[in-house]
Amino acid sequence: MANYRIAPSILSANFAKLGEEITAVIESGADIIHFDVMDNHYVPNLTIGPLVCEAIRPLTEALIDVHLMVEPVDRIVPDFAKAGANIISFHPEASRHIDRTIGLIHEQGCKAGLVFNPATPLHYLDHVLDKLDLVLIMSVNPGFGGQKFIPEALQKLTAVRRRIDASGRDVILEIDGGVKVDNIAEIARAGADTFVAGSAIYGAGRDDDPHRYDSIIAALRAELART
Repeated sequence: MANYRIAPSILSANFAKLGEEITAVIESGADIIHFDVMDNHYVPNLTIGPLVCEAIRPLTEALIDVHLMVEPVDRIVPDFAKAGANIISFHPEASRHIDRTIGLIHEQGCKAGLVFNPATPLHYLDHVLDKLDLVLIMSVNPGFGGQKFIPEALQKLTAVRRRIDASGRDVILEIDGGVKVDNIAEIARAGADTFVAGSAIYGAGRDDDPHRYDSIIAALRAELART
């Protein structure tokens, strides 16, 4: 079995108990904390910023994977790096100079990722795959949690997996949007190795149960074990 990683998106967490929510998913077996940043400009929603990232950094040694849905991106990259982000990803449409933004992320000591919306072509990878640490395929349109998986994302995953394998580089291939127990195995077979799940994880269990996320994360891993 491949080295699969589960990355709960805190966009779907209970923000009144955010510290507890992060601790709970990590103790239940999650690998990465996925941190969705929206600016009400690039996407029609407004979420959280570097101060929240800084606040949660002492709570876990897990990787914090920051997905910037903001435009422009360069101004805020150093803020998230300083706040404790490990990975910073951005959308090519949100940067005038994609190569420069990737370099900026690396200069700040973070891994760099490029994010592809459902209708964003993959040709950007022709020029920057050799500099990337992560490619994130969106299987919903960005901006809101709880959306349904767009099946065409599977073809895009497979195409990116071929590119990564041909490069010989160790690049994370992440999927975000509508990932659930009933489709995670199919997504893995298409090539993903890291799975962002928001409502599927944080919508499970009761707040009064300290082990409320054990069963859903175990179920996701059980499906991955079938691939």
